[in-house]
Amino acid sequence: MADRVPDDYGRQYAVVAHAIEFLRTHARRQPSLAELAAAVHLSEFHLQRVFAAWAGISPKRFLQYLTKEYAKQALRDSRDVLAVAAAAGLSGGGRLHDLMISCEAMTPGEIKSGGRDVALGYGRAPTPFGPALIGWTPRGICHLAFCSADPAADEAKLAACWPAADRVGDDATAAKLAARIFPTDAEPGRLHLLLRGTNFQLKVWEALIGVEPSRMVSYGQLAAMAGAPRTQRAVGSALAANTIGYLIPCHRVIRESGDPGIYRWGSGRKAAMLAWEAGRNASR
Repeated sequence: MADRVPDDYGRQYAVVAHAIEFLRTHARRQPSLAELAAAVHLSEFHLQRVFAAWAGISPKRFLQYLTKEYAKQALRDSRDVLAVAAAAGLSGGGRLHDLMISCEAMTPGEIKSGGRDVALGYGRAPTPFGPALIGWTPRGICHLAFCSADPAADEAKLAACWPAADRVGDDATAAKLAARIFPTDAEPGRLHLLLRGTNFQLKVWEALIGVEPSRMVSYGQLAAMAGAPRTQRAVGSALAANTIGYLIPCHRVIRESGDPGIYRWGSGRKAAMLAWEAGRNASR
């Protein structure tokens, strides 16, 4: 199937994740391909091939996306695009999304009940950034968290958000959802999200969904997009409360200095997401 996420995509990420961490650690001195290949115990040819197959770009190009100067320029570019988009009443400029995402919020009563009478499916599935635990209801995807080394703890976090729901494990459906979230073709798809949060958190998340892939915004820019320009710290708290990774793209928010900042599922994964999206955008 054209829109399937191949299992080897996740395996490629597991391999290049080591290379990514080496590049992040030594970015200032711009390591050569030979040095990087030696660090991950691969030949230069094999590393170049695997890296390009996963990210769509070379390790050298990926290294460029990790530099602070690139990030700072991307912020400046986003400021211009977002300013024009806001003036035109648009949520984002260009809108090169592979996905059209619509959202629905849970009511306070539904949140308070802990999901009573809700059928909650969940399962693990491969993604380009390692395995993820995905949760969904008849109303949409409600959870996407990249798996840790402790599957029981991952499931406990999901259960804590939905203590009264009727939970049913279903890895097959999770894999189908992952293939729609990370499509390998260029055809746009549609996904529905079910959000649970405060009114302010919902505003922040909905504004963030309007930031297209390969763009970055600062905490201040995101606060302005959410209509609360003096609430950068609260914006950070809203990002920390997000339980739908990638689809609510917290990874696209960085500090004004160009530093990536913290990320719930690891700063290395955040850097990988940003460069992967930039590579896909550059190849169009």
